[in-house]
Amino acid sequence: MERAVFKVTSLLLLLALVTTLPTKEDWDIRSFHINSTVTSRYATTVITSRVANRMEESKEIEFHVRIPKDAFISKFNMFIDGQLYDGAVKAKEQAQQEYTQAVSRGQSAGIVSSVGRTLEEFKTSVTVAPHKKVTFELTYEELLKRRIGQYKLQIHARPMQPVKDFKVDVHIHEKAGISFIKVQGGLSTKDLAHAITKTHADEEAWVHFYPTEDQQKTCDSCGEQGMNGDLVVVYDVNRNASFGDIKKSSDGYFVHHFAPSNLTRISKNVVFIIDQSGSMHGRKIEQTRSALLQILSDLAGDDYFGLITFDSEIFHWKRELVQASQENLGSAKAFVKRINDRGATDINLAVLEGARMLNAHPREGSASILILLTDGDPTSGVTDLGRIKSNVKEAIAGKFPLYCLGFGYDVNFEFLKTMSLQNDGVARRIYDDSDADIQLRGFYVEVATPLLTDVTMIYLGGTNLTQTNFSQYYDGSEIVVAGQITNNNVETFIPQVVAISRNSKLTFSETNIADIVSDDHIQRVWAYLTVKQLLEKELQLSGPEKDKVKEEALELSLKYSFVTPLTSMVVTKPQGESTDVLHKPKEGGTDTNPQRGSGSVSAGRYGGGGYGGASYAGYGARGSHRGHIPAHHRPMHPGAAGHINQHGQHHPMHFERADSLRMDYEEAYDMADDDLSTVELSATIVTATATTTTATAPLSHRFLLEAENQSIPLCFDITGNVRLKLLHSPSRELSVNGELDSVAGGGFTKIVIHIKPDLYIDIDVNEIIVRDGQTLTRHTGEEQITAGSVTVIKRNKEVDVATGDIRIVILLHERHGEKFLWPVLRQHPPDNNAEGILALKPAVYEDLQQTPSSRLMINGQEVDVGRSDAVDYSIARPPKRGCWLVSADAALQRPLDDFIIEQL
Repeated sequence: MERAVFKVTSLLLLLALVTTLPTKEDWDIRSFHINSTVTSRYATTVITSRVANRMEESKEIEFHVRIPKDAFISKFNMFIDGQLYDGAVKAKEQAQQEYTQAVSRGQSAGIVSSVGRTLEEFKTSVTVAPHKKVTFELTYEELLKRRIGQYKLQIHARPMQPVKDFKVDVHIHEKAGISFIKVQGGLSTKDLAHAITKTHADEEAWVHFYPTEDQQKTCDSCGEQGMNGDLVVVYDVNRNASFGDIKKSSDGYFVHHFAPSNLTRISKNVVFIIDQSGSMHGRKIEQTRSALLQILSDLAGDDYFGLITFDSEIFHWKRELVQASQENLGSAKAFVKRINDRGATDINLAVLEGARMLNAHPREGSASILILLTDGDPTSGVTDLGRIKSNVKEAIAGKFPLYCLGFGYDVNFEFLKTMSLQNDGVARRIYDDSDADIQLRGFYVEVATPLLTDVTMIYLGGTNLTQTNFSQYYDGSEIVVAGQITNNNVETFIPQVVAISRNSKLTFSETNIADIVSDDHIQRVWAYLTVKQLLEKELQLSGPEKDKVKEEALELSLKYSFVTPLTSMVVTKPQGESTDVLHKPKEGGTDTNPQRGSGSVSAGRYGGGGYGGASYAGYGARGSHRGHIPAHHRPMHPGAAGHINQHGQHHPMHFERADSLRMDYEEAYDMADDDLSTVELSATIVTATATTTTATAPLSHRFLLEAENQSIPLCFDITGNVRLKLLHSPSRELSVNGELDSVAGGGFTKIVIHIKPDLYIDIDVNEIIVRDGQTLTRHTGEEQITAGSVTVIKRNKEVDVATGDIRIVILLHERHGEKFLWPVLRQHPPDNNAEGILALKPAVYEDLQQTPSSRLMINGQEVDVGRSDAVDYSIARPPKRGCWLVSADAALQRPLDDFIIEQL
């Protein structure tokens, strides 16, 4: 139930972590890239790190990755000196045997298993020869959970050093349509806010985070060692149909997302059972009181509630449930303020009494909830865990869910988790931090508004279904079911949902299954959900049934290469190096590697919490040096940068080479870098007249201009091979100009960047020419170029230009066999005196909704418009977007001639 992060944690949610201080003299950090592709709430995150050893001696690089707790690692690779070394997922016993064998040979293999608040950690290391490079790539997968009306993908970045080539790319594709998207977190503050670009186009959205080296030092928790914080992408989807949406893969797998919102809330009966034993002393009990006071204030007038505190005895506020009137709430708050720690812990007695109170107060059309908060094991009364679970299950008898909140790390969380699962609830750990009261209130908000009870998901003509019965559905949440359509026959597949609302029985059905779309990731969603639920089921069983469920979960984990509690990943390395084994730790587990540090930066371990992301734990020296390696994440372009094989496993594109991976990884990374900013011109080119005009006719180029608070951008045409002022920043003595193409390729044939009077960079589709004073150099290969205050990183399909707090990416596209360039301003200068096509602010318009051809009010002026579309070449894999077609002068709000120049 933890939020996903990518650290991208997630985010996700998602993530490499460097904990020792960097030594630039030892290492050339080529890139740190993080990419997450979210399709129908299922996120695949790839973290890629590329580093070169600049020393005259071999060095050991230690790679740490944090991922969300709910995620499964599915792939890991290292690429060293033309050789691929990958991680293989194996049954835990087999992996343990390989680890033991490595230890017996005297190798320093380590089983890594550490847990933060919402993340787990992966670690491996490898020795890199002098002047050689290593590339790490890790892939993990997770199903984003909807909470309080939104999905969160959380990314944590802590490279511990400013990195020239640092990129985070997120692409979201939701067939239902994206209702909103925003970016939060510490990495979206101060100057770093200018490094974030995003766009939202109906079913797709892109978020890009491209901070310059200077900006990587400027967030609240950033410094000379670079960034340390979260980037959180928050979004939700459109929900027009109460039935939700079903997606189907070509091989018959389906996933159903059910989240109706147009329902009347159900009043609830809730009993809070609060541990006041001696171990709750101090901040724990204070935070519990604070959270309860807020929760009581949030109860609705038609809710009924009860309060029990317990140690070795139980203490009632009232012995029966009462209505949440102002008088009763005032009395309850007074009781809460008097809660003090004392005594032992009799969980059995307390939970049974809470169940008795709910059973004694049945109300038709209401939903009952039992919430237990404790920080320890049972030490009084019945202390046998099996007997307690049996007693509680018998008392509840499936009538209402039990939610167990475990405070801190001393609590037996596995016991609470099993007891919750046996009674249709969930367990959540409350971390003993300064925000524990917020964590408590946050959980309550998730279950505060029941909308349906006794939810049954029915799929006639379906098989291999995940969980289909749910005790309650809450506002802002979502029910997800996956399975297979029998014989892949949609005609005989009849889905239906039956549930109880406030006053009646409701049936939700869908007869038009023809709209089900094909999507190859659906099988992996089914596998992910199935494995998760089998693992939960295994906790509740014993004997042969337990063994059968465990065997099934293991089989699926191996088939889909998921690192789960039943499997481990064995990381192979060059001959003579240690074998590492990655286990998925239990909730609340600790680091089992005795050689790990205690948490300080210098000890080689991450120094705090954070949410599943990518940052680094440095490298250990087999020689005399220690230092740091940040992560490099391969940019997987929106869409699918790879393919799904017959087993449903994702393989990135750069693994599909007949020459067995002889090419340099960086070549493959350059396949795509997608960006579209809401604070810059999202310029695209369309050759709409190419099929009807002669070769000598002037070519029309179509540009997109994002709109303020509107999902549909404006578009306008510029005709001919004119020269345009793209960006001019007088305070930085920077000018960027471009020449539009005149042939069928479209776009720009040349872009020239001027820095002060004596430095210019001339970029075309074949080469980069740098003139610095009297020195002229030509660059045709992929490399990093430094000229004055400018850094130019050339890749296969783009050129990344950074100077100070400005960053421009020039994408290389091809159309009709002709190559052309397209510039994207990924880091907007914060001053207001910049001008040019790329510096345009989002358009402000109002749709007057008069006729199909319509009129818009653009910045106070009425303009005739028509619906059209444009290919968005500011995205590496350019999508086609709908737009309002207007004249260039109307879109620019000034004459186009103001942007045309005579000389580049």
